[in-house]
Amino acid sequence: MATLLLLPLLLLLPLLLLKLRLWPQLRWLAADLAFAVRALRCKRALRARALASATADPEGPEGGCSLASRLAQLARQRAAHTFLIHGARRFSYAEADRESNRAARAFLRARGWDGGPGGGAGGTGEGERAAQGARDAAAGSGAAPAAWEGDGAAEAGKAAVPLAPGATVALLLPACPEFLWLWFGLAKAGLRAAFVPTALRRGPLLHCLRSCGARALVLAPEFLESLEPDLLALRAMGLCLWAAGPTTHPAGIGDLLAEASAEVDGPVPGYLSAPQSIMDTCLYIFTSGTTGLPKAARISHLKILQCQGFYQLCGACQEDVIYLALPLYHMSGSLLGIVGCLGIGATVVLKSKFSAGQFWEDCQQHGVTVFQYIGELCRYLVNQPPNKAERGHKVRLAVGSGLRPDTWERFMRRFGPLQVLETYGLTEGNVATFNYTGRPGAVGRASWLYKHVFPFSLIRYDVTTGEPIRDTRGHCVATPPGEPGLLVAPVSQQSPFLGYAGGPELALGKLLKDVFRPGDVFFNTGDLLVCDDQGFLRFHDRTGDTFRWKGENVATTEVAGTLEALDFLQEVNVYGVTVPGHEGRAGMAALVLRPPHSLDLMQLYAHVSENLPPYARPRFLRLQESLATTETFKQQKVRMAKEGFDPSVLSDPLYILDQARGAYLPLTPARYSALLAGDLRI
Repeated sequence: MATLLLLPLLLLLPLLLLKLRLWPQLRWLAADLAFAVRALRCKRALRARALASATADPEGPEGGCSLASRLAQLARQRAAHTFLIHGARRFSYAEADRESNRAARAFLRARGWDGGPGGGAGGTGEGERAAQGARDAAAGSGAAPAAWEGDGAAEAGKAAVPLAPGATVALLLPACPEFLWLWFGLAKAGLRAAFVPTALRRGPLLHCLRSCGARALVLAPEFLESLEPDLLALRAMGLCLWAAGPTTHPAGIGDLLAEASAEVDGPVPGYLSAPQSIMDTCLYIFTSGTTGLPKAARISHLKILQCQGFYQLCGACQEDVIYLALPLYHMSGSLLGIVGCLGIGATVVLKSKFSAGQFWEDCQQHGVTVFQYIGELCRYLVNQPPNKAERGHKVRLAVGSGLRPDTWERFMRRFGPLQVLETYGLTEGNVATFNYTGRPGAVGRASWLYKHVFPFSLIRYDVTTGEPIRDTRGHCVATPPGEPGLLVAPVSQQSPFLGYAGGPELALGKLLKDVFRPGDVFFNTGDLLVCDDQGFLRFHDRTGDTFRWKGENVATTEVAGTLEALDFLQEVNVYGVTVPGHEGRAGMAALVLRPPHSLDLMQLYAHVSENLPPYARPRFLRLQESLATTETFKQQKVRMAKEGFDPSVLSDPLYILDQARGAYLPLTPARYSALLAGDLRI
């Protein structure tokens, strides 16, 4: 009888949910629930791993920091399993552990460690914490540390040691096994690593080394020639210089790998690397520097532990083979790729440089099952001519960020069946999103289940003032579905924001206070996202990239997506440029043609007129052979905007939108002069 009474209610439930606009969200309830369960299991496993490390024998290798203890654990549990493949070289987990032990002992020798419990420079008591606090305060001040003195002040009667506990050693190396052994070795020795982008030289390089307070620099021998003009300044900073291999260059640069090879490969005591707090900084990763000089983001032991769960959250397992062709100085390559692989005990195929032409052959040769991408790598692949290897692969999962919807669909059509799992996150951020449903174009979900595990909010943002919009009480306002909002996440013990090495002014604007209630603190990602009525998150634009023209906000990603629908365009970069005599910034698009097509200006004008509102239509076009990007494949918008649109300065073909004629015309010096004089209306 009760069942009969409930039956009408059950039949009416979908109508009720539809009226309450909950049905679109509940369509994905099963996927949301499955991911939430996976995330909770992952968190539980990581907590257990941290507890095991904290209670392990401090003399044993598993009693160290989160990175050192995990590697030691894998060397015991999966000793013979292949951890790393690089070209013709293969290393098991046991071999990786031994190689990093040698590197650790070479660094410990530079530390003056005497090999005994708490002996030499190995103590980690209050005095060391005070010394580390002084180093943190000095980092970024621009003060050059004196060579082999200062931090780690020796006791009376003893000589000063080169590297004090917790000192920073910068790595300027390509993606190779030696990068990993030195990084792991630094962690085991209780030293901090700083991953320096390999393209930096002169002023930007010196800035990075000063900002993180580096005491030593390890560089690749092949970089020495290009670094020759910097050696005098590096020595003046008091840096110890090592090469990761033999070199014939000037004296004073030791061969660190030779020193490490002479060391024994036995386990290193865990107490040398065990942190006083899991929030302590253990690593510096530099931001991309697309809007200025790079900043040294602090990476804590907690973040290293959390990144061990990355591939588990993505659904990968220990039998997977992961293809990694990203720079290791970037968070995606080192923390997500390498540390994520350690988290599940899988195999990683490491490439020093990405090759679209070689990719599928590599996948077949090594039995790759997971591919980690960033930025334009998938676009490079779909633009390659077809080959046999692309259909016989075993890749089942592509994980990464920055995959545009048009490339996503082409990638799936050509190389599927496989799953694409788009993610979102920042090096210094405390929030991440996962599109575990595979919905093209989305970077994640905003379901209540997901936000219970990884809390965040979207709030209204004023592009003109560059500030969140607040109500009469001074609190921020959440955005409704369909409206772009600034992504913010609450700062807590579980989701901290450590900031950057250097002064607190570097983090200005990164923390928002009194967001929803008095006293709360949120991390400001600086990114605008949109949540649709089904709970899917889509990237809208960087706050600094969105610009105003004719009193309206223009999202560069939306304009680029519209232009990329044209079959003769392969790549598009949209940005705003300042035009004398006009308020705001006018849209400009850098274009790369898809071979063998030519530029069809009539079709392009018709397309933007039909698909974009008048204020969003690009006023200028710049035809290029290839787009300028950073080494992590991010488009160079700021540099392009600074270069402007002066035909007497730029050699690329330029075009201007002539409103009167309703067409894009070549931007000649005469038209440029007419524009500046106000005779040409845009």
